[in-house]
Amino acid sequence: MEIIFDVFNYSLTAILIGICVAWVFLIKSMANSFSHTPYLDRFENISKSLPKVSVILPARNEERFVGKCLDSLANQEYPNYEIIVIDDSSDDNTGKIISEYAKKYSKIIPVIARPKPNGWMGKNWACMEGYKKSTGELLLFTDADTIHAKNVMHLAVSHLISFNLDALSAIPKMLTFDFWTNVTLPMISTFLHSRFSALNVNNPAKKTGYFFGSFFIIKKTTYEQVGMHEGVKHEIIEDGALGKKVKESGHKIKLVRGEHLIQAVWARDKGTLWNALKRLMIPLYLQSGKIAIGIFIAIVFLLFVPFPILSIAVLSPIESGSSKILLGVSAIASLLIYTGAIMEIKIGLKLKLKYVFFAPLGSLVVALGFLSGLLQAKSSSSVSWRGRNYSMKDHTQSSLSV
Repeated sequence: MEIIFDVFNYSLTAILIGICVAWVFLIKSMANSFSHTPYLDRFENISKSLPKVSVILPARNEERFVGKCLDSLANQEYPNYEIIVIDDSSDDNTGKIISEYAKKYSKIIPVIARPKPNGWMGKNWACMEGYKKSTGELLLFTDADTIHAKNVMHLAVSHLISFNLDALSAIPKMLTFDFWTNVTLPMISTFLHSRFSALNVNNPAKKTGYFFGSFFIIKKTTYEQVGMHEGVKHEIIEDGALGKKVKESGHKIKLVRGEHLIQAVWARDKGTLWNALKRLMIPLYLQSGKIAIGIFIAIVFLLFVPFPILSIAVLSPIESGSSKILLGVSAIASLLIYTGAIMEIKIGLKLKLKYVFFAPLGSLVVALGFLSGLLQAKSSSSVSWRGRNYSMKDHTQSSLSV
């Protein structure tokens, strides 16, 4: 019996050692990402031109946020731009607010989107409706729950031209409003620094391409060459899919830090948080169910498993050599997870440090949300977003690659 117990402990220890190695890699990736990602406003400006910018702003049921967004856009220092605001079949006061702002600011062009055709995601259709009204050489896509510093458009255009880019996206500061988002977001963000870091996006030798939907500016010719939002019409993470297409087509893109210039909402409440988690797993499952399940299991082990093992090891009445080793390794693995969470909270997300104490709870929510995405990926209503329910079972997704 003691031999079986020792074999079990050593097996868990071996798994935990693998988790520790993975977290050392993740923490190193995070440190590199924070240290070496370029900033939107730190560059030598050699731009001499002021091309017209068409801001494309889709809005569906955004009465809580759209006014602040329009205030920040209407007061930009850049002299040559228009703001195309698309009311995407809202059933609240969004349309009324847009109309009032259009009367107040001549740069604002209100658009009422036609009914969404089958096979389209709502935001993707609204962006296409806005594009059709645009007259600028550059297109700046943003979200209605985003707030922009008054110089951000000028910086983005100058940065794009100075580096001869085809597209530029900026990482915003993520605004959070509830406890569950505050404890969950840091655990998700740790992984972005490995696979979807700016360093990978900015490296021509890497295939990784990604846009933040809250802020990316792109040449209209480039946008048209990659098929516009029509080319990603069924993608549930359309910004990632579009960024990937731009990078894979050979265009020059860049991802920069802009947390001090742009603020965006990631999840507004428990419901949007839950659906945001599902949205991250569904594209992977629709590409390859087996690989997605494997990724899910790996995430569960990396984010959550060390915590219950540590608890069991602490409470175990048996003090064998294997138990002590398991206790030590599980403590190290848990400490590494906390280290990653602290780095993300303090350097990346700028949240209060108290939320790091809830890392096990945040990890559990992530795991359950991803599991829900796996279980419902092929259902008739796999995900809800901005008041619409979508079935993704007939649409292979390419926004995230397995």
